[in-house]
Amino acid sequence: MRPDTHNNAALSRRGLLASAAAWAAIPNPERSMFAYVGSYTGTGGNGKGIYLFRLDLKTGALTQIKVVSEIPSPGWLAIHPNGKYLYAANEVSHFNGARTGSVTALAIDRSTGDLTLLNVVSSQGAGPAHLSVDPLGQFVFVANYGGGSIAVLPVQPNGSLGDAADVHTNAGSVGPTKPTNAPPGSSAISGHEAPHAHMIQADPAGRFVFSTDLGQDRIYSWILNRPTGKLTANNPPFVSTPPGDGPRHFVFHPSGRFFYSLQEEASTLLAYDYSPSNGSLALKETLSTLPAKFTGTSFTSELRISQDGKFIYAANRLADTIAIFSVGASGALTRVGEASTHGDYPRSFTLDPTGKFLVSCNQRSDALTTFRIEAKGSKLAFTGEYTPVGSPAMIVFLP
Repeated sequence: MRPDTHNNAALSRRGLLASAAAWAAIPNPERSMFAYVGSYTGTGGNGKGIYLFRLDLKTGALTQIKVVSEIPSPGWLAIHPNGKYLYAANEVSHFNGARTGSVTALAIDRSTGDLTLLNVVSSQGAGPAHLSVDPLGQFVFVANYGGGSIAVLPVQPNGSLGDAADVHTNAGSVGPTKPTNAPPGSSAISGHEAPHAHMIQADPAGRFVFSTDLGQDRIYSWILNRPTGKLTANNPPFVSTPPGDGPRHFVFHPSGRFFYSLQEEASTLLAYDYSPSNGSLALKETLSTLPAKFTGTSFTSELRISQDGKFIYAANRLADTIAIFSVGASGALTRVGEASTHGDYPRSFTLDPTGKFLVSCNQRSDALTTFRIEAKGSKLAFTGEYTPVGSPAMIVFLP
């Protein structure tokens, strides 16, 4: 072969390989989808920011593509309902010279998964631990754990965020350090020295907004004024959970009739009847997320509900398990099993949009673990897939 022909052939092969690699990064919607993983960075963890992965929908394997955004400690992520924007709560205590955290807005390239920075705004409180996007896409709600405050951030036409339209700071009335319903031998006493807003999310209709305060042992109910972005206290303004138990995260049932709250210090799950007409909660039962004979310390972290509303999953840190509950027609829960997370300290977990897999973010063991959801939702089968990520906090999928 002549030298010029050889070089052309080599270039052609390199071009084909480069093209193949580029196409490999783009998910086929029938076989794979993109996923973003937020991690703790700097002195707070071993992560590097937001990671981009591809989930194989046949095997559950997660393949890391790259670190797609090197922002500080994106501990919580949420995707806009239109799928074009991703928002990250930067769980830091100082931003622009003030004692507050921040929220980063990024545009999503749906063909490659790449993220482009839109802007960064104040979260209006230190250590934002949670954020969510309004079902209608008009607002991002953020809960500041360290600052004990919640804020409403308007979404601009280009997906960027405006300055807060409303801020509420919780004050006074903290609960006891010892949980009422902790298992025997528990030393779970954190979080009751001050108010700590832990989660905020609108109901499925986007009419009422709920927020938990772990330090106050309260679940607040707010009325959202859409034209202004202001939150007005509902009547009653909150329901109290057992003293010291520490409400953390919650989910609504797809029917809009039931509400479930996870208590971090007590490792309990509270089931409520929910009235979408007035935003009220009525407690119906309390269950432990731990086995009947469990003793010692454990902290719950996350709960999720299946798309059909038939199963709820709840994670226990230190016990390092995910408890599984079936949901009856009345919204009542029955414990049906549990699965080891095969990792240390599951900070959160997420079900993929197809309902085939559950991925656990094991913060202290620097790895994700993947489970196949079996037996119509009543069983979690470990796939054997360990995926390395430094201090993973949160995973979201791009439908």
